[in-house]
Amino acid sequence: MTDSGLAPLPAASDRPDIAARLRDALLAASFTADGLLDLLGAPAYAALARSETVPALRATRGDTPLETLVRLFLLQQPVPHARVAAVLPVEEALEAGWLRRVGGDEVAATVDVRPYGGPGGEDWFIVSDLGCAVGGAGGIGQRDEGVVLGVGGASTTLAGITVRTPVASALDLGTGSGIQALHAAQHATRVTATDLNPRALHITALTLALSGAPAADLREGSLFEPVRDDETFDLIVSNPPFVISPRARLTYRDGGMGGDDLCRSLVQEAGERLNEGGFAQFLANWQHVAGEDWQDRLRSWVPRGCDAWIVQREVQDVTQYAELWLRDAGDHRGDPAEYQARYDAWLDEFEARKVRAVGFGWIILRRTGSAEPAVTVEEWPHPVEQPLGETIRAHFERLDYLREHDDAALLDSRFKLVPEVVQEQVGLPGAEDPEHVVLRQHRGMRRATKVDTVGAGFAGVCDGTLSAGRILDAIAQLVGEDPVVLRDRTPAQIRLLVEQGFLEPAG
Repeated sequence: MTDSGLAPLPAASDRPDIAARLRDALLAASFTADGLLDLLGAPAYAALARSETVPALRATRGDTPLETLVRLFLLQQPVPHARVAAVLPVEEALEAGWLRRVGGDEVAATVDVRPYGGPGGEDWFIVSDLGCAVGGAGGIGQRDEGVVLGVGGASTTLAGITVRTPVASALDLGTGSGIQALHAAQHATRVTATDLNPRALHITALTLALSGAPAADLREGSLFEPVRDDETFDLIVSNPPFVISPRARLTYRDGGMGGDDLCRSLVQEAGERLNEGGFAQFLANWQHVAGEDWQDRLRSWVPRGCDAWIVQREVQDVTQYAELWLRDAGDHRGDPAEYQARYDAWLDEFEARKVRAVGFGWIILRRTGSAEPAVTVEEWPHPVEQPLGETIRAHFERLDYLREHDDAALLDSRFKLVPEVVQEQVGLPGAEDPEHVVLRQHRGMRRATKVDTVGAGFAGVCDGTLSAGRILDAIAQLVGEDPVVLRDRTPAQIRLLVEQGFLEPAG
């Protein structure tokens, strides 16, 4: 298969036996994420993740089977036929198009095959186009239209935040190399994957076959276009082409709509495609427009009938943003005049739209039957603990709990402080009382929140044995406060501690 001058791809479906034999050979040679770490060592392994190949080349100068495979598939070096034949079913791999002959008696890979560890310890392989991750500090050079990238930071971020409960149906929009479809295949009975780029669908089929995963229903088209009107899903995931650019130049990143319209459309259309209780989870960019609150902008995207949790993880000014994506495409290595013209075009586009900055983060929807859906839009640029799927599922369960409990019911309920929450007291050295008290999580979102002395005392006593009301009555007696007043003013603080995951209902 060829398109846009890219190399032919291996056969995807007519010889699944070859993919299975190739997988067995890769595993036998310990061509796995753990095997690579053992072979290369942490520094060279980390350098390879940054597309720096020199340390890995130095570490693979021997002739072991694993060194041969690393040079062939990751470093994309020609390898003598005889060395490859000792490791792989080489003639079958040549016939199916995984390898090609080069030079006198050497073979080379036709695709990048990258070991990837699944969340349950699975050994998977992500297939992508050659040249996308071996360029070193100077970049990989200009990328062709239609190129399919492998595993990147955005891919692993989305995989980590996705809720992984067993479901009947999952939809991966803009599947790319198939990493989200591969994850979904572990907990969804049926997986549908779409992509505008037919090459991406072909590579997704290769990723699934080489990883030993069930085949997905692969459909060509943009976002929801290939999905039938009557189809709904329990899980929708997408790492879409969210880059806000002057024109749709590169399929893998540029959506082809003006501004952040692609991300807005994706979010707004997802609601009617979700089954009750289903999740839709996206990565996205959004514009910060002069004279407009960015949080209000995102709230307007949320479809009716959906709870939403939107987290802004990063903000870049328009110059930083343009430079990032110009370098991503390798434009900085080309003609300086052309680079400047493209940079100008990007800034012209932002100026025309009054865009001052671009935000990046997660958008999570859950279909709800509640008459009053909850929408949270926040900025959280601090480190978090991946994977976050369970944290996100629990967040929406707590929303349901808070909706179902008014203040009186809340005071009758019992709560537990979640594990690994610590208390910090902030104030001047030697002061008798702290200026304020902070509760800090060491798991999940790793939040920190200020509380008053009553809130700190309340949280510290919560072990699931006493109701919130009885705890407050005891605190009121200790501090000499009217228990009725304390019961009246504390539920708002309890709600915040529950919503943010410091407290959980005890049953």
